[in-house]
Amino acid sequence: MVENLATGEKSDLFQTEDDAFWSWAVIETLRHTGIRREELLEITHLALVSYRLADTGELVPLLQIVPSKSNEERLLLISPELASVLATIITRLRNANGGTIPLTSQYDPHERTFGPMLPHLFQRRTRGHRNEVMSHSTVQNLLDATLARTGLRDAAGEPLKFTPHDFRRMFATEAVTGGLPVHIAARLLGHEDLSTTQAYLAVFQEDLIRSYRSFLDQRRSLRPTAEYRDPTDEEWREFQQHFALRKLELGTCGRPYGTPCKHEHACIRCPMLRVDPAQRARLIEIIRSLTERIAEAKLNGWLGEEEGLRVSLEAARNKLTAMDRTRNQSATRIADLGIPQIRKP
Repeated sequence: MVENLATGEKSDLFQTEDDAFWSWAVIETLRHTGIRREELLEITHLALVSYRLADTGELVPLLQIVPSKSNEERLLLISPELASVLATIITRLRNANGGTIPLTSQYDPHERTFGPMLPHLFQRRTRGHRNEVMSHSTVQNLLDATLARTGLRDAAGEPLKFTPHDFRRMFATEAVTGGLPVHIAARLLGHEDLSTTQAYLAVFQEDLIRSYRSFLDQRRSLRPTAEYRDPTDEEWREFQQHFALRKLELGTCGRPYGTPCKHEHACIRCPMLRVDPAQRARLIEIIRSLTERIAEAKLNGWLGEEEGLRVSLEAARNKLTAMDRTRNQSATRIADLGIPQIRKP
């Protein structure tokens, strides 16, 4: 049984208090930072740094993320919510280990080596009564156990499956739809290419329409009403023709009104292509065809054509993944996981 910090209510959501705490700590850290699983496990007490703003002199807390897929370190601003989570983790480790955070060595499954002894934050006491950094599988097991006890299911009625990377996508979507420029979100996520960040976003059509209408209302309130005349019949026909010409085999083209297409016949690669869910079978057919053509090009040594086909295949797969994710998320409901109570020794 676990006690909820906010309400004081008891819950049998988790089997042990230790599982409850670390499930909460993992989920909260992932959703407030958008970091990768390997970056989560590499967080140490030494990663908490501060920076003094030159203009105001204010001291702001930062979280240092060590290189994972990229070769550059990055710093994330610690929000009040994230600060509370990290402080709770540090307090728990200190209370259980005589006021200090034990030094532990993390095992790298790819390099098959142990890292230096550091005060890692995501460490647990093992059955051998020693502290070890969590493994990748332990993190996934905590997420699986949490979802299993919530009883959440996807659109097909199957048990819902979440990975640490899903929280990374949610972080990107919430940040950009909340007004953060996509190039800033890319830096926070450690992406070198904006198209990588854009593939993470799950922005629904209704959200786009609602946000743009709000923008128009605000702009009209600041501009003279004479600027907003009714269009002529010729202008309206031209505007409607623009959308008629944007009809594509797989959906519609979302490029701005009156702008020419610079990609010509590369629609499957173009980020402006909005795939119609009804064309899912056709998209799968295109993916299958591209796979066969890549095999043929590789067999015949057509290296240039093979590389171009691989770019198209990756773009087609990303569009299929984004389409399925949007469809599944529309049926997802929110479950309150609660916050575990840390019992004083």
